[in-house]
Amino acid sequence: MKLSEIADNPGSRKKRMRIGRGIGSGKGKTGGRGGKGQTARTGVRIKGFEGGQMPLHRRLPKRGFNNIFRLDFAEINLDRLQQAVDAKQIDTGAVVNAEALVKSGVLRRAKDGVRLLGRGELTAKLNIEVHGASKSAIAAVEKAGGTVKILAPAKKEDGEAA
Repeated sequence: MKLSEIADNPGSRKKRMRIGRGIGSGKGKTGGRGGKGQTARTGVRIKGFEGGQMPLHRRLPKRGFNNIFRLDFAEINLDRLQQAVDAKQIDTGAVVNAEALVKSGVLRRAKDGVRLLGRGELTAKLNIEVHGASKSAIAAVEKAGGTVKILAPAKKEDGEAA
């Protein structure tokens, strides 16, 4: 290969649209900017403006609030745990906690902690440490011969008290 033979792949570089070159081009006259008035100008479009009428988003009542102290748990069901045990992703002898679940690939991230939910069947005997669990999940784990330890909720790192 020579230096003069180097070229881009065909179709990898596209020429820009040349607007305002006559009516036959399809992008002439207004050049893709529509008609006259406020929308033809730069920087002055008002989104949601209804001609002076009270806009819809201000006519509707405000509702609810966002709790800044809310903890966002990663949820895992019993059937997913059993599936991981069957696939040899989880060691039944070791403690099953957030770090173990993330390391094995069962969970992508632990978020503010892990909450165990009771969907499905669990046959494996597991020692589980989670930040929350439903009553049905705890009952199912103990029925299978395992234990569930509820940890204190993890504190948020960004300076907020939980």
